[in-house]
Amino acid sequence: MASLQKIRNHGALLIAIVGLAMLAFILGDFLNSGSSFFNRSRENVGVIEGQKVHYTEYEAAKEQLTEVYKIESGRSDFDEDTYSQIRNQVWNMFVMDYTLRAQAEKIGMDITPDELTELCVGENVHQILRGRRPFMDENGQFSRETVKQLISAINEGSDDAEQNANLKQAKTYWLYWEKAVRISYMQEKYTALLQHLLKANSLEAQFAFNNRQHGVSAEYVMQPYFTVGDSLVKVKDSDVKKLYAQHKEQYKQTPNRAIKYIAFDIVPSEDDFKDAQDLMNSLQEEFKTAEDVSLVVNTNSDIMYDGRDYSEENVPAQFKDFAFGKGAKAGDCTDILFENNTYAMARIMKTGYSMPDSVELKAIVEDGEDQELGWFKASDLPKNIAEPALKGKRGEKFTVAMGMGEQTYEIMDIGEPTPKVKLAILAREVTPSSKTYSTIYNNAKQFVVNNKNAEALEAAANEEGLNVVPQFNLTATTDKVGQLKASRPIVRWAFEAKEGAVSDVFECGQQFVVAALVEVNDGDYRPLEAVRAELTYEATNNAKAEYIKKQLKGVESLEAAAEIMGQQVQSVERVSLADNRFGNAGMEPAVIGKTLALSENELSEPIQGNMGVFVVKAGAANDLAEEINVEAEKAQLAGRYAYLPYQAMQLVEDNAEVTDNRANFQ
Repeated sequence: MASLQKIRNHGALLIAIVGLAMLAFILGDFLNSGSSFFNRSRENVGVIEGQKVHYTEYEAAKEQLTEVYKIESGRSDFDEDTYSQIRNQVWNMFVMDYTLRAQAEKIGMDITPDELTELCVGENVHQILRGRRPFMDENGQFSRETVKQLISAINEGSDDAEQNANLKQAKTYWLYWEKAVRISYMQEKYTALLQHLLKANSLEAQFAFNNRQHGVSAEYVMQPYFTVGDSLVKVKDSDVKKLYAQHKEQYKQTPNRAIKYIAFDIVPSEDDFKDAQDLMNSLQEEFKTAEDVSLVVNTNSDIMYDGRDYSEENVPAQFKDFAFGKGAKAGDCTDILFENNTYAMARIMKTGYSMPDSVELKAIVEDGEDQELGWFKASDLPKNIAEPALKGKRGEKFTVAMGMGEQTYEIMDIGEPTPKVKLAILAREVTPSSKTYSTIYNNAKQFVVNNKNAEALEAAANEEGLNVVPQFNLTATTDKVGQLKASRPIVRWAFEAKEGAVSDVFECGQQFVVAALVEVNDGDYRPLEAVRAELTYEATNNAKAEYIKKQLKGVESLEAAAEIMGQQVQSVERVSLADNRFGNAGMEPAVIGKTLALSENELSEPIQGNMGVFVVKAGAANDLAEEINVEAEKAQLAGRYAYLPYQAMQLVEDNAEVTDNRANFQ
């Protein structure tokens, strides 16, 4: 059972570790069960490549991933953002799993049980498992024996209720990583196959070599578009519409909404501050003189008194000089201090003693391998462990209650003693009272009543000096609006309301929010008006190009072109088809191609480029005299092709037939 202990003891791993294997997540046993449930489409979270994803499968997958997060992080109090991350990762892994399976099935590719066994406990264990701390030995090395013990314990089960619960959690953890290995290796096999297919041949090698060998020098003059005033050209609406039609595929979209919202902060009123201060004043004398200070503090304070030992490192900064100053003695009290919306005062209960700040512990495991846990500070340990650990001596053992059982620890080493002090702290943070809460809510509600549409709301907000915040591209599955907490209900409202509508009041953490729906985009493509500005810019540059070309009509020399343009003649030492840039002019592929098509000393027609209009005069050929090394050329091309299999895998997912109904369940 030592491997189970490792999972518990190494809980404090970063959540980021889980992210490293998210691309390897699949859902497992749940995917093939409950076929009868699929008869009702309204219970499907989505459909991916013809495979229905039932709500129960989706929820089971979220629970599985949540358990992995708990084990790897040692926490269970996840915030809203973490749960949102879990939901999105689960869905993304459904998409990845089904699309990859569909591709693998077409070519007859799979992972055999023997392959999976080798990847998990064989001589060539997959790197995903090698990086898991609970599967390592005391030297920090991956241990196949640890994994085998864990699998054996899971399969055997236990009659003990607590151990059985631990085994259930361990099984969830193991199955996750086993499946992570399977899907990751499937990806590796698929991309390896593509890499094998995407190899450079001799013809490609010769072509790339020739492109690099042939080059020419050139002189040119270029007039940037920005030197031509917008008033000198005319852009018609038909020009913009034509560009929209040409670029339409770039504007594919998921149905989305745009809103504007106003937030009313839920903050304490002046009366709330006065009430908190009056309460502290009324408690001050009792706090200074009470024999049972814990009763006074624990009844009235936001910081409970538990007899903790403060050091200079962890004592609240505002009490550091008081607690550790010269002449500090038991019974001393501070005045009432105010900082960060909190009134506080402190009393020294004990001083003039020293204790270690840290301890190194080992967990003693019956009938198993003892586990070295490492160093802990007092603040890292529960009080029932911290007290005997920090008061003990090196080599001593102590036993504490753990749930329904007990756990024995050995003190491996202990830090040097440092000065300590026991402080009782009575602190009251000023928070909004129910009266203040109601007042702020009523103000927000009245704002809704007085402003029935988006235009009226924005005008009223501007008049009253309220900040109107825009939020664009909200999709049906967006989890929250900007940085607003608990704001998923606003997204649901936006997809149910009509354009121009104003919402009711939403409570989002410490804010009341009123939103207006300003834009509804349900088409497959972004509408023309949404991209008109960028298309108008492009159309304007096209018109300027024609204007410049007209000015250059009939020009017979670079010097004449330079005089008309008001620009200087520049030179390019060498340009070839292997180049991405044209001299100092930047990325200009059209100019490069047309320059190489010119004969020596030939003057080009005006060329429309990315940044302006060019006139080029080709110089002498500037060819290289290299001998081709076909294998070297192939190797160079292979490096350029290396990313293509991964890009292909991404394209497979991007082009998958996916229906996402998660918004109906969030």
